[in-house]
Amino acid sequence: MFTRTLSVIAAGILLCSSWTPVNAAAPPTVGFLVVAPDRGFLGNQEIRAMVDEFKKSYPAALGLIGRDYTDVDGEYAEYLARAAQELKQAGATEIVTIPLFLSDADPLLKKIKPLVPAYTGGLPVRWAPAMAHDYLIGQIVLDRVEALSEQAGSERLILVGAGAMDEASAIALKADLEKLLAYVKRYKGFRDAETAIYYDRAAEHAEQKNKDIKAHLLAQIAKQGRTLLVPVSIGPKFDTAMSLTSWLGGQFKQTQVVYKPNELLPHPNALLWLKKTANRETPLSAAALGLVIMPHGSTQPWNDAVESTIQPLLSKYPIEMAYGMGDPYIIQDAVSRLERQGIRRIVFVRMYALDHHMKSLTDYILGLSEDTAELGHGGGHDHAAEAPPQVRTAALFSTFGGYEQNPEITQVLHKRIAEMSQDPANETVLLIAHGEGTDEGNDKWLAVMNQNIERLRQDLHCAKLKAVKALTVREDWPKEREQAVATARAAIEAAGKNGRVLVVANRLYGSGPYKTMLKGLTYEMNEKGLVDPVLTRWLEDGVRRLTAELIPRDAEQQRMARP
Repeated sequence: MFTRTLSVIAAGILLCSSWTPVNAAAPPTVGFLVVAPDRGFLGNQEIRAMVDEFKKSYPAALGLIGRDYTDVDGEYAEYLARAAQELKQAGATEIVTIPLFLSDADPLLKKIKPLVPAYTGGLPVRWAPAMAHDYLIGQIVLDRVEALSEQAGSERLILVGAGAMDEASAIALKADLEKLLAYVKRYKGFRDAETAIYYDRAAEHAEQKNKDIKAHLLAQIAKQGRTLLVPVSIGPKFDTAMSLTSWLGGQFKQTQVVYKPNELLPHPNALLWLKKTANRETPLSAAALGLVIMPHGSTQPWNDAVESTIQPLLSKYPIEMAYGMGDPYIIQDAVSRLERQGIRRIVFVRMYALDHHMKSLTDYILGLSEDTAELGHGGGHDHAAEAPPQVRTAALFSTFGGYEQNPEITQVLHKRIAEMSQDPANETVLLIAHGEGTDEGNDKWLAVMNQNIERLRQDLHCAKLKAVKALTVREDWPKEREQAVATARAAIEAAGKNGRVLVVANRLYGSGPYKTMLKGLTYEMNEKGLVDPVLTRWLEDGVRRLTAELIPRDAEQQRMARP
């Protein structure tokens, strides 16, 4: 990878970004209070290890709360007050409380939420959402499922949660468990799949209710086919035997159920979730911003040409390339490389012709969308219907794309025409582009090209041309391609009868298959494509636009002032 990131420059940016004008109000300093259930010795070891790792990058403290928490003066008050004081001594002027609970509907979490301000010594408190809202947690459940599953189509999956105190909390907890089940089902097509919520032993009639739940599950397990039972909880874990998962496994010991006592923790994604939550609540510094740029990619000359437009930005941003058509593994590698450099916010650039190209697919991969209905990019090759993996990262993303919709691309087209044109009154120019599979998408591409032609016609030289026309050859769809290529060939033949025909490859670089498609015809082609310093400006303008409200103005000015 050709990225050249200078740590000295990054450190300088960080120092600059911390400067505050004398008369400006200092932004609040956020401290993160991780509120977690008291799980007993082994479970609390897992939590502390994760929070200690979290504290290496963020001002944070851990406050434990037990099932028998009653009020602000109870035995758990000491842990919460001590954690809040730790954050205050570290300079926090505001506390964001991160609940290490699966669901916002957890009865214990609902009990503690209104009482936390009593421990913070007057510091304002905000709450982040619980874990089930984030796809990173869905990935944990998927990992647990995949460790057990052999052939999903003939298997039955049951996700099991716990902690309900009454019917209302059971329904609410089950709803969040259903979200996680829906995530798993994007990737695994089980014969049957359902969720179940056990009641806390302190709940009224808990013993009978849990017997009824067990009876239902036993009936499911007895049916034909393998049944996978997966615990989805952060439950008690005093030791390996005295734990919620051990108890659950014991309930079905004499059955054929497939089970392992692995709940949500420990898992690397839990730490990623903590960091991602903190990133949402932390003002962005210039040093924490990086770029992932995704062009289509091709042979080395093609890639080199594209990278020439990116080269001027390397002194301003950490940049990683993710060539391809939304390859989730290449994107993951690029994101991970930036994260290892301390990057917390990433601008993801779809270096494709139109802004909708690859958007649905990459938005899903980046976790910006849950929609799997349309995962193609609308301007290239088809993708399999199965949902692709989503990135495992704490970084936050902003995205943009569509370089042909930049009005300045007309300047590049003008150059390409001028490089060939000799007698404009006797010349017809044809702009030929890749095209799309759907008529709607293809028409949109042609409309953008025609807008650029209108701008071209405002130039004195281009205004003298006999004609300037936009064509697409719909390269990757055989049926549509046959007709599109025939139309392009006919246009060249017709124009050639009354003058010169100039073809401009309206693509990022090179001419692709155009020479083969147009073989036997008389024309002149400019194969340079749209690679030009105009693309450099488009890239930087897009990054500036997306980060204008995220990076302190003084840090931005300092960075832009660098040679």
